[in-house]
Amino acid sequence: MIQYFKNIEGQTLEIDKPDMGVWVNLVPPFKEEEFIELSEDLDIPIEFLRDSLDIDERPRYEAEDNVKFVVIKTPTENNSFNDSDAFYITIPICIILTHTQIVTVNSFDNGAIKKFLNSFQKRHPDKKNMMVLKVFEKVVQNFMEFLKEINYRRNQYESSLYNSNSNEDLLNLMRIQKSLVYFVTALRSNEMLMMKLERTNFLGLNEEEREFLQDLIVDTSQALEMANIYTNILSSTMDAFASIISNNLNSVMKRLTSITIILSLPILVTSIYGMNVDHIPYHTSPYSFYIPIVLSVAISLIISWYFMKKKWF
Repeated sequence: MIQYFKNIEGQTLEIDKPDMGVWVNLVPPFKEEEFIELSEDLDIPIEFLRDSLDIDERPRYEAEDNVKFVVIKTPTENNSFNDSDAFYITIPICIILTHTQIVTVNSFDNGAIKKFLNSFQKRHPDKKNMMVLKVFEKVVQNFMEFLKEINYRRNQYESSLYNSNSNEDLLNLMRIQKSLVYFVTALRSNEMLMMKLERTNFLGLNEEEREFLQDLIVDTSQALEMANIYTNILSSTMDAFASIISNNLNSVMKRLTSITIILSLPILVTSIYGMNVDHIPYHTSPYSFYIPIVLSVAISLIISWYFMKKKWF
């Protein structure tokens, strides 16, 4: 679906066709006919539009026929029905600068474009470079918000795991770990893209815009550092819980082994006295029933005292 937005008297209005100073936004569902129509109307290479459909598209930029093409990654919630998939993934936002318009293509619905739309009435579509940088800014803000949400959920699952040792909490922590892998990879690529844009001045930025881009690089580096810190903390936590679970398992096995030994020796005594032979001591005594019982209890108490002394219980 193609959306055309234009600022008219301080208000963002959606119009029916492209015009000068219009922001063109493509959102799912996509149709090949729309790609062809937009490519012909705005003189955009159709490969630029089709590349946006690849969820694994890396952050990059290129130019063809005076049309500039920039790809940046942004986070979004994962709507997968698989319980082992990451909570959050990263998707590409494709930004295309034509002679008169700025075009954004989103393979999925995402919060960065929604924030950009909510603040579009403050934008100046004729300043296309600043429009691109503002999209970058919303992407960085989106990463920061998702990282805070990830850290909050991680603390919740860890607290729950301390009390229950639930497999579900471990699975949720693993899903958060997968999300952080996506974030670290995307943030590193975004940072490299912005640094390369600053070094080559691909967009033709003026001094004010270059300073704004430098601030965005700093914010992206901060988000990347946060993601790395959360990843390291989560990895250490998972390793610690793995050691705790292993120690708990060893303790349980030690207790079960101790109980087995305590029970096996009295069973041996009663088994011996249960033999139907004439050479068992005191087999003719009137107390022959109580002798194995007393011996069994005594052996059990002695072994239990020894194990408790060794702190095997």
